[in-house]
Amino acid sequence: MQKAKRRRQASTPLQGTGGKNVSTQSGPERLQKVLAAAGIASRRECEKLILEGRVEIDQQVVTKLGTKVDLEEQSVRVDGVPIVRSQQVYYMINKPKGVVCTHRDPAGRIRIVDLVPDETARMFSVGRLDRESEGLILLTNDGGLAQELAHPRYGVEKTYHVQVAGLPGRTVLQRLRDGVQLAEGKVAVAGVRTKRAHKQSTVLEIILREGKNREIRRMLASLGHKVQRLKRVGLGPLKLGKLPQGEARPLEQGELSALKHLVSGGSQKVNKNRSKGANKGKAIQSGSRDTRSARGSKKSKSRTFKKKTRTQKKR
Repeated sequence: MQKAKRRRQASTPLQGTGGKNVSTQSGPERLQKVLAAAGIASRRECEKLILEGRVEIDQQVVTKLGTKVDLEEQSVRVDGVPIVRSQQVYYMINKPKGVVCTHRDPAGRIRIVDLVPDETARMFSVGRLDRESEGLILLTNDGGLAQELAHPRYGVEKTYHVQVAGLPGRTVLQRLRDGVQLAEGKVAVAGVRTKRAHKQSTVLEIILREGKNREIRRMLASLGHKVQRLKRVGLGPLKLGKLPQGEARPLEQGELSALKHLVSGGSQKVNKNRSKGANKGKAIQSGSRDTRSARGSKKSKSRTFKKKTRTQKKR
């Protein structure tokens, strides 16, 4: 791992090769997102660059945030340096304990990006693991896919093998399924089962569909079972398998297709639910209008009846 760290730090800036590499999805994207994916700076810092007039699209300075750009059709420069499209890369990594998932670490610890052979792409980690945890991490410069895989609304399942102190029984497992109260609210696992039982510890298999900071550790601690070891072994259709610790490998085409199919299916489900909600809202509004119309009709009939009654009395 130390060799990996030195190899990454020795890489040279991309300006010297004639431009900055960026990986984007096809079609227009927000300019600050494209710049951040190029490794220029964080998205917020990129917004400052735009406001300062340091970014050009087709040789025209752009200062409006939210401007969209399509690198297939347009050229983008930052301080005169062109951004060029690069090939998208996808790596599975078996993260060891002690490695951090941040892009910048002032303490100089080994980062997850130091474990991949690609020297040029600015990659995003999908689903961070804390320093003491280990297992499957996905690194990619496909920012769109990374965001979709990490977003709770897509419900991508993450599978963990968790060794805990003690022998948690059925009651504890059911509490995990029903939900445990944490500082930010009630959280629950999508699935849990006992995988192996030892004399003084137990290995659980836990599935999450959305993850909060150190969620599994805090849930089990609140139930009286300290986590001794936590390892992620699955991310959606991806399985860690026998990948050696500290090693990385590119995703196979079948694995990548399965990931994209997973999020595209989740996106369709989300849009369908939104459509149902919108139609329900329209139905409620329509019902309200019908009710008001019926009430108005009744009032009109009542007034007409009263007028007829008064006319008959006068006669």
